[in-house]
Amino acid sequence: MAAALAALAALAASAAASRSLVIGPAKRTTASTSAVSVLNRSHPNRRWRPGHQLRYEYGTAAAQTAETSPSPPPISRTCAGSLIAPRPGSQLRPQPRAGLGPEPRQLAAAIRQIHTSQTTCSARTAVATMPRLNLGNINPHVVEAKYAVRGELAVKSEEYRARLRRGDTSLPFSEVVSANIGNPQQLDQKPLTFFRQVLSILEHPQLLDSEQVLLDGLGYKPDVLARARSLLDSIGSVGAYSASAGVPAIKESIAKFLEKRDGFPADPARIYLSAGASSGVNTLLHIICAAPTSGILVPIPQYPLYTASLSVLNATCVPYYLDEAAQWGTSLDTIKEAYTTAKSNGTDVRAIVIINPGNPTGASLPESDIRSVLQFAAQENLVVLADEVYQTNVFVGQFRSFRQVLLTLQKENPGTYDGVELASLHSISKGMVGECGHRGGYFDLIGFDKEVEEQIYKFVSIMLCAPVIGQCLVELMVNPPQPGDPSYPLYEQEYNGIFEGLKKRATALYEAFKDMEGVECGEPQGSMYLFPTIHVPAKAADAARAEGRTPDEFYCMRLLEATGVCVVPGSGFGQKEGSLHFRTTFLAPGTEWVSSIKTFHQEFMDQYR
Repeated sequence: MAAALAALAALAASAAASRSLVIGPAKRTTASTSAVSVLNRSHPNRRWRPGHQLRYEYGTAAAQTAETSPSPPPISRTCAGSLIAPRPGSQLRPQPRAGLGPEPRQLAAAIRQIHTSQTTCSARTAVATMPRLNLGNINPHVVEAKYAVRGELAVKSEEYRARLRRGDTSLPFSEVVSANIGNPQQLDQKPLTFFRQVLSILEHPQLLDSEQVLLDGLGYKPDVLARARSLLDSIGSVGAYSASAGVPAIKESIAKFLEKRDGFPADPARIYLSAGASSGVNTLLHIICAAPTSGILVPIPQYPLYTASLSVLNATCVPYYLDEAAQWGTSLDTIKEAYTTAKSNGTDVRAIVIINPGNPTGASLPESDIRSVLQFAAQENLVVLADEVYQTNVFVGQFRSFRQVLLTLQKENPGTYDGVELASLHSISKGMVGECGHRGGYFDLIGFDKEVEEQIYKFVSIMLCAPVIGQCLVELMVNPPQPGDPSYPLYEQEYNGIFEGLKKRATALYEAFKDMEGVECGEPQGSMYLFPTIHVPAKAADAARAEGRTPDEFYCMRLLEATGVCVVPGSGFGQKEGSLHFRTTFLAPGTEWVSSIKTFHQEFMDQYR
């Protein structure tokens, strides 16, 4: 026993930084009070106390990483925290962990000596602590989920930003450009004045007691005050919960907006306010996905919210590839092929996701593509999830909603499309509103069974309600100032200015890509992104493999390190095998950062020829 304690002591110093001795699902053992004494002598700055636990893990024989450990003899059940014996013939599985130290086999031997000593624990026992949760015992579906938009590159860009903020001048750039995420106001898109003025009153209604100060001194217009009063009458206080599906008056405003946009009336009872469109997607996928075999057709490349959510739900993603040669349009043949293959493999394909305008591609679907998808959905009895958060970011053509096209088809073909279930999503985060941080959005349902809608209502009720201030911003988005309103001239000026600025930067980025060797990019059509194809030299691909990265990850990391521009590798969105892309927003102000990408790219290509 003394030898075992000595071995533990030798390892304690290296493990003490995390007060953990871990070699991998945790098993527990106890030691006599003499063990505590040895551990404390080994590392006087870390005090082991009675009640602490020493935890270690036995893996399977397939681990093949440590000496075989025989099944230990029984330990007295009167001992607090008595040993949980491993399976006979199992092996210790050392796992790298900060603070573990380099000699897990020594710890294994020490533990075995404790086992074979057959020493009965006394009432006074003490063991070393470690956290109850570790990567090996939390929800594995969360661990498996991937979300590249806020992955390694984003983390490193924030580290660079922090260094620059502290005055670090050693970096080869003076600012970080977060072109990895559609976060308009982080990149200096200004809030719309009408929206923020109304919000200021909603947050502090006492401002209405000083009406003349607002009007004469602060530039508020009478319609700002009128809208704020109307919303306050409907909601009471933005600090209080609303009805689970949203404020009724706001749902009525959304219904009016939908009727005006699409030419068909909408039912407020089938509209649900959400904390951004992402929350709506989460709600709908929770309802649709009933088992691991539940399948959802998802466009590739896609916004990784969908694959990550399906991973967490332990459901099946059924990818279908968009057609890059056709401006990233949907190919009905490709969708049918993906559907048929999934069904033949036993997948219960239940729904299809469409992102229009596209993320990350920026593609805006023509009405013919929308009709094709709805025809296929009617034929195969699929739910359609239409992610339309970029509907005001359209540079080429005109946005057509799935709702409008479906209701048109129902009118043109009585009975044929009546059974199609459609959920359409919208958000305040994108477009010219750009209020990502306020978390507001909604989804509208058509064709859903009443009992299913009751379950949707129950699900959103569990989350209580969407943020009320976000709901108010949704109302302002769908019911902005109109011609003749006092606030309309400034609203129109700001709105159009943002739109034209986005279009100008998108064009500048597109023109830059056209001039770059080995880069191909379609003309920007909409949303906030471009998704160019890149071709890198073979030596660059070799260097990427040496770092354990894909070539597009390698390229994007070098771009960040050289320029401070953070983009997202195409592998984070999905791409055809053998192809390489990256996604960049065109939200950042100015065009200097575009020039820095061009310079980097030329130097990169020259370096790895």
